[in-house]
Amino acid sequence: MGSDLSTDHSLADKTLIIFDWDGTLMDSIGLIVESMHIAGEEHGFQTTDKAVQDIIGLSLMNGIEILYPQATKQQKLAIQQSYADYYIANSHRTPLFDSIEEMLQTLQQQGKQLAVATGKKRKGLDRVLDASDSHDYFVMTRCADEAGSKPDPQMLTDILVHTQQRTSQAVFVGDSIYDIQMANQLGMTSIAVNYGTASSAALAAQHPNYQVETPQDLVDLLTQEQ
Repeated sequence: MGSDLSTDHSLADKTLIIFDWDGTLMDSIGLIVESMHIAGEEHGFQTTDKAVQDIIGLSLMNGIEILYPQATKQQKLAIQQSYADYYIANSHRTPLFDSIEEMLQTLQQQGKQLAVATGKKRKGLDRVLDASDSHDYFVMTRCADEAGSKPDPQMLTDILVHTQQRTSQAVFVGDSIYDIQMANQLGMTSIAVNYGTASSAALAAQHPNYQVETPQDLVDLLTQEQ
């Protein structure tokens, strides 16, 4: 079940729920890792699964710069294009996690406003929103090429302004340390999910307010009537 790491925040009172996308709503971590390996090796560079997992949540180019610091600017751009080509061609393999769509429907019915803050580019997010037919769940989505890469909190600030919500009315849900760091910079309540990219221990070290093990635990935590 979900672990409540703080008694100072009541999720039932939150009117705005902001989600990360990859590894939080969509089961895409495996494809991200595979795509980065394919792209790097195509241009003569290698890395490890863990290294790729550690940069998930950042913008794609920021991640490439961390993974391949020895690459030239042109090589990094070429890796970015190869990654995008492979990921797009295989994006049909990335479904929403079980029970997530039902959770989004339930939260909407409860009168919650839902939003997305992701390290994806706008073009990439729109593509997966179309593929998963989930545009209508979210009152706003914000991407790394619109507001800076996590843990810069500008994405969250933009969403708060658009929805006219206060930080105290919002909660952010994510699977990377950058997600929790971003929420912490604003003092926003956060939920860390352990089924995505980062380990439970790494997430706990960022002091999220809540931490859950499975997608179903997240559903139970967010949709419970309190």
